[in-house]
Amino acid sequence: MRIALGQINTTVGDFSGNARKIVDYTRQAAAQGAELIVFPELSLTGYPPRDLVEKSSFVQTCESMLEKLARDLEDTSIPVICGTLAQADNAEGKHLHNSAVVLHGGKVQFRQDKMLLPTYDVFDEGRYFAPAEKQSITFIGDRKVAISICEDAWNDQHYWARPLYERDPIAELAAQGADLIVSVNASPYHQGKRSQRHEIFSKIARRHNLPLVYVNQVGGNDQLVFDGSSFAMDATGKLLSTGCSFGEDLLIVDLEKGTGPQRQNYSDEHEAIYQALVLGTHDYIRKCGFGKVLIGLSGGIDSALVAAVAVDAVGAENVIGVGMPGPYSTDHSLTDARELAANLKIRFEVSQIRDAYEVFLKTLNPLFAGLSPDVTEENLQSRLRGVTLMALSNKFGALVLTTGNKSELAVGYATLYGDMCGGLAVISDVPKTLVYPLCRVANNRHANAIPENIFVKPPSAELRPDQKDTDSLPEYDILDKILEDYIEDVLPPHVIAERNQLPIDLVRNIVTKVNRNEYKRQQAAPGLRVTSKAFGIGRRYPIAQGFTE
Repeated sequence: MRIALGQINTTVGDFSGNARKIVDYTRQAAAQGAELIVFPELSLTGYPPRDLVEKSSFVQTCESMLEKLARDLEDTSIPVICGTLAQADNAEGKHLHNSAVVLHGGKVQFRQDKMLLPTYDVFDEGRYFAPAEKQSITFIGDRKVAISICEDAWNDQHYWARPLYERDPIAELAAQGADLIVSVNASPYHQGKRSQRHEIFSKIARRHNLPLVYVNQVGGNDQLVFDGSSFAMDATGKLLSTGCSFGEDLLIVDLEKGTGPQRQNYSDEHEAIYQALVLGTHDYIRKCGFGKVLIGLSGGIDSALVAAVAVDAVGAENVIGVGMPGPYSTDHSLTDARELAANLKIRFEVSQIRDAYEVFLKTLNPLFAGLSPDVTEENLQSRLRGVTLMALSNKFGALVLTTGNKSELAVGYATLYGDMCGGLAVISDVPKTLVYPLCRVANNRHANAIPENIFVKPPSAELRPDQKDTDSLPEYDILDKILEDYIEDVLPPHVIAERNQLPIDLVRNIVTKVNRNEYKRQQAAPGLRVTSKAFGIGRRYPIAQGFTE
């Protein structure tokens, strides 16, 4: 069987646009001799639709568009498998299923409902959908095909030490005599996810002695970036074909001959993370209707990375860098920012905040009488920069990209209503120690556009004389080890201290900072997820709480 994998970039709620892609890719696949084409999970609605599925108008539009899609595909010679919503038949519980349908001959010929509904990390499908009670194989041509929807293939009892679910849908479908497994997915990217998928599905293929195809959504939808990276495997778990990562693709795989294209998939994980940021930034800007972006360029490493990503995402002509020197800014901050902008060929403007800062101090001095200068005056500078960027955003119709990294956001080393102002936090899931290798990736792409001085100078907020980040924080290689253990691995302080041979008081201090600054993070711009545990959609902690470790 020659199977086409339609790895498409969908937009949530854009039914007509998503349907056009399905029709276009189907016609291309049929012209290339495919006998079946498969599209991702909820490809008609876009994923994740979240609370839109609670709108009756959204569901009704989905149903009518599915009927229209079937009619539009009637003249094609091949069946189509795509993801959609379906009404549940049950009298109680949720009234919708997350489903995959087979379209052929102008009609829905078969429907498979998702059985396992994830409610961990970034997923909340139990909030919206009813689980399938049973699943069945279907005939496509003379092949008995097992159609699986994302999580339904992620509960292999032989892979996980502690499976999340009692049932294994793949095993149940294989027991019905399936000849082929078709897995439709909306599986978001994080570092290491692509190799994990290969490992899991290779074990599935070998265990059941069945070939399989895996098609995944690609593109950014809000905080989630989907990498695509679709693939096909033979019954031994050997990769026959791999789709590109972070781009749309159409793969034609011949299962009998064991052939199919092998696309570029960014084998270097730093390259992959960088490209995930580019794709997520591009799609957030495009799907939200913006054309231009603004970035505060401080001459530091974080804003340099965001600027490079922005250029790759929307083009240099759509990026505006703004230098905003204050009373404690060093000369190299402005010269480094200007050189960076020139190298990236982006527009660069300067708007100093010194005069405004003096006016504010004069205004506030009567209220501050008898009080010593402290972090208040430092934050005032950052907030003046935020006001400047937001004013330019309003005037130019450009989206502000914030430049805070994960390490800073974790411990509150970012100013609310200051450098946290903006519409998208591009690197909020990038630890400081990861910023540097990502900037090297950027320089490989942009002919060393980021000046070397930006790499070597000590990080500083420059909000008081001779300030360094290490005045308030440990070295970033130590800080990031603590943060990874606490945020991603959810380890208690004493274990973190023992594992890294660090003073327990240091670890407790960092953990306390993380917990106390939850209120800031919940007011931050949405950020792009590239690690296994990002702030935002995948990490839900209370602000007002009394638990300490």
